[in-house]
Amino acid sequence: MKIPFLSFSGMHPDIKAKMYEAFSQFYDSNWYVLGEFTKSFEKAYAEWNQVNYCVGVSNGLDALVLSLKALGIEEGDEVLVPSNTYIATWLAVSYVGAKPVAVEPDIRTYNICPRMAEEAITPKTKAIMAVHLYGQACEMDAIKDLSKKHDLLIVEDNAQAHGATFLGKKTGSWGHINGTSFYPGKNLGALGEAGAVTTDNATLVHKVQVLRNYGSQKKYYNEVPGYNMRIDELQAALLGVKLPYLENWTMERQQIASLYCQQLQGIGDLILPYTLENASHVYHLYVVRTKQRDKLQEYLTQQGIGTMIHYPIPPHLQQAYASLGFQKGDFPIAEELAETSLSLPLWPGMTEGQVKEVTAAIVAFFNERG
Repeated sequence: MKIPFLSFSGMHPDIKAKMYEAFSQFYDSNWYVLGEFTKSFEKAYAEWNQVNYCVGVSNGLDALVLSLKALGIEEGDEVLVPSNTYIATWLAVSYVGAKPVAVEPDIRTYNICPRMAEEAITPKTKAIMAVHLYGQACEMDAIKDLSKKHDLLIVEDNAQAHGATFLGKKTGSWGHINGTSFYPGKNLGALGEAGAVTTDNATLVHKVQVLRNYGSQKKYYNEVPGYNMRIDELQAALLGVKLPYLENWTMERQQIASLYCQQLQGIGDLILPYTLENASHVYHLYVVRTKQRDKLQEYLTQQGIGTMIHYPIPPHLQQAYASLGFQKGDFPIAEELAETSLSLPLWPGMTEGQVKEVTAAIVAFFNERG
């Protein structure tokens, strides 16, 4: 692709020497699992995310599973989840034996709608999972109100929104416990699989620490049936190098998004990203909507411009959840988003010229079609 959907060229070359240095220190330490790099990164990320505790784990899905396990969510419980999300959100609920109960999003933000969430609450509802999709913060004040009113536990899925805020408070710090991913393409990405759990609750953090390590605090002494869901020591070291750069990379993302918004305003039937008045958007993805999505994507591909669809099939229509008996039309907002959403190229280091080339191609597409 002339302009790829994602590139690390604006991030990795500048920090290559520091990453090599971190690897060398890791290699020479002769301690490769749950060592000093993990402790250091957990402390740094907790401080950065404005929480008391961070526990490094193997990936984002495992972070959500461990969060739910720590809260005691189990078979027979229900967890409210967005109908519009990556399937990992639902899978985490399934893995602990609970039932994912889908709630439609706010059509403006693509995030779970608190008002519709309240309508979905039953006596079995134990928790709500707030997914800050594409980098946009959920309405966390309304979700907190729901939590207090109905005695619900809150789990944030913060995989796509490192550093986003609502009412000045960072995502990943609102819930009782929260999971995030450091998959390479995330705003803060490892060079492999990694994730973390964040919380202010000392009891919950202890449970996660035990569960991620075979249910053990002391080697060969196992308190509960646990898992092997530890963060890789090398990934913790590399994430520790990248974390101080995240604020600047986020500002670059926001500048690129602002340029897109200026250039694409009023073009065709495009619907551009919306940001709530009291929220911030860190633009993990820049998602536009159009009824001509497939044709637009094909056209941009022909111009050498990479795009992606997040996500072409909503969870309720995936074969993995056929047993729940959902049919097309059950969640029309999620289905509309799946049929009309297109993610444009956006990455730190992307130039103004590249953004203008993308927008010029989009303008040309709509002009050719009247």
